[in-house]
Amino acid sequence: MRIKKGLTGLMVGALMLGLLAGCVGKNETNGGDNGGGAAGGKVKLTMWGAVPPENGPQEVVDTWNAEHPDIQVEYVRFVNDDDGNLKLDTALSTGQNVDLYVNYTLTNLDKRIKGGTALDLGEFTDYNIDEKMGEDAASWKVDGKYYGMPTKKNAAFFALNMKALDQAGLSVPKAWTWDEAREYALKLKTAGFKYGLVQHTASYVDPLDSVLVKNGYVKADGSSNLDDPLVTKWLETLNGMMKEDATTPPLGEQLTSKMPVENMFLGGESAMINIGEWLIRTSNNMTEFPRDWKIAFAPVPRLAAQEADMVKSGGLGDFIAINSKSKNKEAAWEFLKWYADGGMMPMAAGGRLPSSNVVDQQTAIDHLLGDYADSYDKESLEFVLYGDETPTFVRSIAQEVVDLRAQEYEKFFLGNQTAEVTVQNMVKRHNDWLKQNQ
Repeated sequence: MRIKKGLTGLMVGALMLGLLAGCVGKNETNGGDNGGGAAGGKVKLTMWGAVPPENGPQEVVDTWNAEHPDIQVEYVRFVNDDDGNLKLDTALSTGQNVDLYVNYTLTNLDKRIKGGTALDLGEFTDYNIDEKMGEDAASWKVDGKYYGMPTKKNAAFFALNMKALDQAGLSVPKAWTWDEAREYALKLKTAGFKYGLVQHTASYVDPLDSVLVKNGYVKADGSSNLDDPLVTKWLETLNGMMKEDATTPPLGEQLTSKMPVENMFLGGESAMINIGEWLIRTSNNMTEFPRDWKIAFAPVPRLAAQEADMVKSGGLGDFIAINSKSKNKEAAWEFLKWYADGGMMPMAAGGRLPSSNVVDQQTAIDHLLGDYADSYDKESLEFVLYGDETPTFVRSIAQEVVDLRAQEYEKFFLGNQTAEVTVQNMVKRHNDWLKQNQ
């Protein structure tokens, strides 16, 4: 009996040692929940973003990983559309490996804050976001707090065919109105272009928001301000360019053809395009879009007559949050600081300019233009990126309001209702929404 009892004890002991060894092995190999540590005590972080890896993110993480052997980062791409954001939200809510992730709209950020998956960065005191990123960073605050860090300088501008401007005797504007832009488009179209101006449909509404950010989406009495006179001015100006001047594509044609407006500008079919810094990723592709003319840049026109009344789309973007459920918040914070203060520089070639003031602006522009700097008017580019002091906004209204406006102004541009009825419908639907969301 003693021998049997002793053997049983040995067997139990061996079994316990095996279980303990298995647990240690698992922790060292898989790092526990949410990435954890890799073999040898390394920390593994996973960052989710919408930019294709080959357009900068892979070079960024490769550089970090070479310099920080104890903290290794993996980049996971999601597409910045409804399906892609749902994929990210599902990963966040189900505890999949997400340590850092990029938010591209305030609407998505707000949803993730309410879902408890965005860390309040106020717990870190060694980096002042307001000082590093400037006053535009405050657009991303929620209830006075930063649940992430804006890292990219947004830039909305008109890109112009400089050769066409010279031939038409037109200068590169530094401040102008939509009435003046309409005149430019007409003169440039008559100079031999199919269109004077093209733009993505997403850019249509920027002038509308420029007005409403300045004058308020809601009046003092709590009712909708979508009947601001400049709203009608915007509708009638763009509609006149579509139908009277034929200097910009009709909305119906643009929607049905899924018009590649960047290709049209770079291919010489349009003399101007309303766009942003991402254009340069395509315009540097001289294989597909060879050109013998320079691209110049101008601020987006204003609707108001007075320059002081202008607020433009822009601000800061690529708002990177740390998952509040991450097991490696401190490591993620170290990576985020490094990324924002210059580690993200390889992203500049794809149009993502760092917003941190410790990054040299000229270096960023050099990365942006690459080998084709001579094909751009650098003076006007530097002005729209860094010299134009017009206040900027990041659209922060609810998606429901964005949608209801679009549904109404699309009816107008498609010829199904008048400008007056369009404004009335937007106001009514906005007022109904305001009552439901008091």
